[in-house]
Amino acid sequence: MSQAPFVDHYEVMQLSQGADNETLERVFRLLAKRYHPDNPESGSEEAFREVHDAYEVLTDPARRAAYDVQYDKNRSMQWQVFDQDSTRGSHSEDQKIFSGVLSLLYAARRNNPESGGVGAVDLERKLGVPREHLEFPFWYMKKRGWVEILQSGQYAITIDGIEEVLTREATAPVHRMLTEGEDADLGTTEADAANG
Repeated sequence: MSQAPFVDHYEVMQLSQGADNETLERVFRLLAKRYHPDNPESGSEEAFREVHDAYEVLTDPARRAAYDVQYDKNRSMQWQVFDQDSTRGSHSEDQKIFSGVLSLLYAARRNNPESGGVGAVDLERKLGVPREHLEFPFWYMKKRGWVEILQSGQYAITIDGIEEVLTREATAPVHRMLTEGEDADLGTTEADAANG
């Protein structure tokens, strides 16, 4: 019997993992109205069911806690874009590390422009790369001016790093980076939720 594919309830709700219940409620009302099958313009029975299922899981504290464990495990697996044995000494593997780190830091900066960063342990876990294999890439990216260390001790992408991500856009792994469409959807959701 095959296991059902993992469903990213946070992505369905267009929210971050840290969203509180009040935000969940507002966004749910907005999305339920948008996707309700009776809505002639944007109704979708499948999308409505996905939103309803996500809401049911994320508003129940016990179910959400259990889901978050699976969510973190799934996210960690998604970020393991290469195995640890293949990261030793290869230019192409260095490029994968650069792209993976920059993608993570880009997403963190997009979520919090002033102080969005990611800690070293988090980067190791999400990329599936041990710290000693990140030393050279971080040395290089700091020298190039692509990353900086915030007062909090976290790594963050710089303006030059963002420019590098944008020039690599066609080949860089996007994984959790927002696409323009997703970014527009999030902006609409937040604005609508604030008014809703």
